[in-house]
Amino acid sequence: MVPVRRSGWWKGMVIAGTLVLLLFTGGVQRGVTAVEDTYDKLKVFTEILSLIQTNYVEEVNSRELIYGGVKGMMDTLDPHSAFMTPEAFKEMQVETQGSFGGLGIEITVKDRMLTVVAPIDGTPADRGGIQAGDRIVKIEGQPTKDMTLMDAVRKLRGPKGSKVTISIVRGEGSTEPMDITLVRETIEVHSVRSKDLGDGVFYARVTSFQEKTSKDLEKVLDQAQKAGSTALVLDLRNDPGGLLNQAVAVSDMFLDKGQLIVYTQGRIKNQDLRFTAEHNGGLPKWPMVVLVNGGSASASEIVAGALQDWQRAVLVGTKTFGKGSVQTVIPLSDGSGLRLTTAKYFTPKGRSIHGIGITPDIVVEPAKPNLTAAQRQKEEDARRLSTTERPREQRIGEQEGEGVEIGRRDVVDLEKDVQLQRALEILKATKILERGGTPTKIEAKSAG
Repeated sequence: MVPVRRSGWWKGMVIAGTLVLLLFTGGVQRGVTAVEDTYDKLKVFTEILSLIQTNYVEEVNSRELIYGGVKGMMDTLDPHSAFMTPEAFKEMQVETQGSFGGLGIEITVKDRMLTVVAPIDGTPADRGGIQAGDRIVKIEGQPTKDMTLMDAVRKLRGPKGSKVTISIVRGEGSTEPMDITLVRETIEVHSVRSKDLGDGVFYARVTSFQEKTSKDLEKVLDQAQKAGSTALVLDLRNDPGGLLNQAVAVSDMFLDKGQLIVYTQGRIKNQDLRFTAEHNGGLPKWPMVVLVNGGSASASEIVAGALQDWQRAVLVGTKTFGKGSVQTVIPLSDGSGLRLTTAKYFTPKGRSIHGIGITPDIVVEPAKPNLTAAQRQKEEDARRLSTTERPREQRIGEQEGEGVEIGRRDVVDLEKDVQLQRALEILKATKILERGGTPTKIEAKSAG
């Protein structure tokens, strides 16, 4: 394992994996100063609370009133900050274990709209055709406008076998919502998938940054090295992010000791942090291509940004999502919790990608599917089907006893993946230049 030594409280920082958060276990530095106006407004809050309790037409629940007030306070901040009731906080802790009942969909708020960062491979969201960038305008008929991120997550999650209908809008100019009904399953997220592509090229895909991601990735790369691999494709496409410490640990595998990986800046300057590579040895310096797209966010952008800034890898694909803020999860005294944006992160060269994203070194658009008329009609019919009409293959998990086996499909589809094809061409060219030779023939497969 690549050692990464960090202070305990830092492990509570997470980046944008909306469904993947880490319990903050340390203390919080509390402000020691306060403006008098703040106390005056707090007095108004207690006055209102007292008036409601004594004069409202019906008896009210003080807990619900106070929690509602706190939620309203959080709504004035950015969409990634949220208050979690004890129930919601407990659910969040379950999520960190990598298993929960839901759709397998990573969401955020972008331009004030509930937006899909990426579906998780092999989940109901993935099989149902949910795509990165889709805007969710309704959940079970309820508009998502002004709905908090945590409320949306709770509505999307639920017991295995239960159904939920979401209304999405796809594309910049589109306004007509499309209803999709999905069956919730037990989501078992395995964050690393890999395949030997032959000719010394090894492919590793990171689907999210969880507690074991760096260990799992190091394990498969060690196996690749023993098998004789000499080049690497690291696929971060549709990786919505996750834990900051795992982004640092993965970057650490490929950089030289002492090289800056990422640094954070917040309002409290003594909490600004810098993370550098600390390994002693690490992996061999294989030629490397990193694949990214609009679904690559947060932790995956930290890795991509660090490797790009240090010219350690060639980035191929399309511009990334652009999520560059850090959230700290703080447990409160009554079992509730606070997820608070405490800093923004910057790449080694000082780039803030928040709202901007990372532009790859080589931009390669994905191939557009060449569907027949019958296939287009089938796709359109599937979108319009109601819950009862949805085909059996769309309802896996409704009656079966097993949860989702992430990655049961083939890891790659080289015939159709033009971005991966370009990555292989780059690595082949790099090998040729390193040998100092001239190729007699280079095979390049068509997108078909």
